[in-house]
Amino acid sequence: MKNSELELYTDYLLSSFGATTATGLSAMVQGDVSHERITRFLSGQDYTSKDLWLQVKTMVRQVQTAEGVLIFDDTIQEKAWTDESDLICWHYDHCSGRTVKGINLLNALYHCNGRSIPVAFELVQKPLQCDMASRQVKRKSEKTKNEMMRQMIHACLQNALQFRFVLMDSWFSSEENFDFITSRGKHFIAALKDNRLVALSQEDWKKKRFVRVDELEFSEQSAVQGWLKGSARAVRLVRQVFKNQDNSTGTLHLVCSDLTCDYDVITTTYKKRWQVEVFHKSLKSNAGMAKSPTQTLRTQSNHVFMAIYAVFKLECLSVKSKINPFALRFKLLINATRSAFDQLQKFQAAA
Repeated sequence: MKNSELELYTDYLLSSFGATTATGLSAMVQGDVSHERITRFLSGQDYTSKDLWLQVKTMVRQVQTAEGVLIFDDTIQEKAWTDESDLICWHYDHCSGRTVKGINLLNALYHCNGRSIPVAFELVQKPLQCDMASRQVKRKSEKTKNEMMRQMIHACLQNALQFRFVLMDSWFSSEENFDFITSRGKHFIAALKDNRLVALSQEDWKKKRFVRVDELEFSEQSAVQGWLKGSARAVRLVRQVFKNQDNSTGTLHLVCSDLTCDYDVITTTYKKRWQVEVFHKSLKSNAGMAKSPTQTLRTQSNHVFMAIYAVFKLECLSVKSKINPFALRFKLLINATRSAFDQLQKFQAAA
C-alpha cells in the first residue's frame, strides 16, 4: 500500500470541513501533490478489509486481551443525488423504517481496554439480477449481511484476534450465527425481537411448549436459563427496562451463550455495543464519508476505506491527547476559522 498517499488522503479527510476532492487536496498542499496522482491512488487497486487489518494490527496487538468484545452493526450513508450503481443503491434502513438510497456498510469494531478499533468491514453491493419467480430484474446482494458477518468473524479468528463475546443487535440474532460463534469457542450477547420464542425447561423445549420472550415472567435484574426455538443450546435470558428521553418506557431482551454470566455482566457487556454507534457517527461527521464526489465503484469503495482508517487515526490521537474525537475535530474547525478570519483581515487591510 502507498503509505504516503494513504496518510495524506486520510489526514485531508480529517482536516476538511467541506467536499473532499483530489483538486482540493492538491490545493491544500500547494500543488506539491498533483490531483492526477491522488486520482491514480484512489483508482489504482481495491482497498479491502485485509488492508484495514494491516493498518490497525499493531495497535490491536498492544491493547487486546481475552476479555475484548467484537461488535457488529451496519450503517447506511445516504447518497440521494448520486447515480445508482451496484454500491450506491436502495437499502432498507431499520432505524428510520424506510428504504433509502446510499451506501450500506457492515463493520466489525473491536473494543478492549477503552479502545475502539475497526478490524474488518464489508460493503453491501447489489448487482442487477433476474428474479426467476417474477422474471423481473432487481438489485440483490450475492451475500446476505449475516453471511458477511460470519466471514468477518472467521477472518478475525484467523488474525488471532482475542475476544470473549460477539455483540450484535436483533437483526443479526439468527440461530445460524449463534451456532457459528459457539462452534468457534466464542460466546455471544445479542438483542432479541419481542416475538422470539423460548422455553424455560428442556422438557418444554422437547414438547415444543414455547412462549414469546416478551411474555415471560421473571423478576427484573435477574437472568434466567432458557432454550430458544430451533436450538438445543441452553442460554441466559435477561430483560432490561429503561426510560427513553421522552419518558416512555423501553424494554430490551438479551440472550447470552455463557451460562456463567449474571444480569450485571450481560447488561454491562452489552452496553459496549454502543461504541459502534459512536464509530458510525464519527465516520459521517469527522471523516467525510459522504463528501467524496468520486464516480466509479472502485474509487467510491476506496473512499469509504479511507474514511474508516481516518476514524481509526482520530481515535489514536484522541487517546494520546486525552481529548474526545469530536472535540478534537472541533478544535481543528476553530483553528481553521481563525486562520480564515486572520487572512480576511489581511485582505481588508490591503484593499
